[in-house]
Amino acid sequence: MTSKRERLEKAIAGEAVDRVPVALWRHWPGDDQRAADLARSTVEFQRRYDWDFVKISPSSSFCLTDYGVQDEWVGNIEGTRNYTRRAIGRTLDWTNLRPLDPKRGALGRQLEAVKAITAELGADVPAIQTIFSPLAQARNLVGGDGLLAHIRTAPERVHTGLNTITESTVRFIEELGRSGLAGIYYAVQLANYQFLTEDEYRVFGRPYDLRILEALSGKWWFNLLHLHGDEAPMFDVFTDYPVQAINWHDRDAKPDLATGKSRFPGAVCGGLSHWSPTHTGTPNEIREQARDAFRQTGGRRFILATGCVIMVTTPLSNIRAVREVADELV
Repeated sequence: MTSKRERLEKAIAGEAVDRVPVALWRHWPGDDQRAADLARSTVEFQRRYDWDFVKISPSSSFCLTDYGVQDEWVGNIEGTRNYTRRAIGRTLDWTNLRPLDPKRGALGRQLEAVKAITAELGADVPAIQTIFSPLAQARNLVGGDGLLAHIRTAPERVHTGLNTITESTVRFIEELGRSGLAGIYYAVQLANYQFLTEDEYRVFGRPYDLRILEALSGKWWFNLLHLHGDEAPMFDVFTDYPVQAINWHDRDAKPDLATGKSRFPGAVCGGLSHWSPTHTGTPNEIREQARDAFRQTGGRRFILATGCVIMVTTPLSNIRAVREVADELV
């Protein structure tokens, strides 16, 4: 019987697989504030659907709480939280950030959750921890409009803050290397032409991305890059990133799955829209979209998934349809 790791490794390499690998992931609002609850929710979701890998989904503030941000869940169906207090106001505040201790506070709680998940699932189920890019973290520290203004009025101070955030993230990754993970889910935000120019991303995003990716554990074999945003992503900026797979909103933004596969040497992860049909459509519509994704890729270097998190209100019949259709895609 093919193991999940073997199936994923063959898919990444472009070899024939017994069936297409498949996974869905979601946020756990409320539960994501406590290590034991996040671990239990994540494990139960995996045991119910038997995905080929588990994406561990803390709230986006897990890496920022100890800088002083505050947030709350107010019912967003993606499961994301609203920031109610930012840590950065003036441009000078970027220079006051200090690297966080990965074993303490919110980072320490997330380490606890990761260790509980990997211990419970065991080596047979690959798990990857979400890591937000330094620029994404910076956006949440100050707010999107504030970050853009600071980049264009005080770039050196922003670079100082990004260096500190990167150092904190690298320290956290070093601790994760002892936790039994298969890799990370590297979440990139703001890499779209509606927010930044490509030149700006190459200055304020890419160097810090690469510092983090170069710090990954040599034991990790499955690192998945996520390009967030359903409009105008800078896909070609990332095709040489040292990751095994790439995930983006391929049903809602360019490039489509086939074009993305032609530009990226690893596996493409997607094929399903997280909104329609996965959330608002029917099981039959999901099966047809999955079959179309299989045709686009020829079933090689392909992992079936949605382009982003599924909604917390996604019908269970639709989730089951995603898992079941993968058994047909051979």
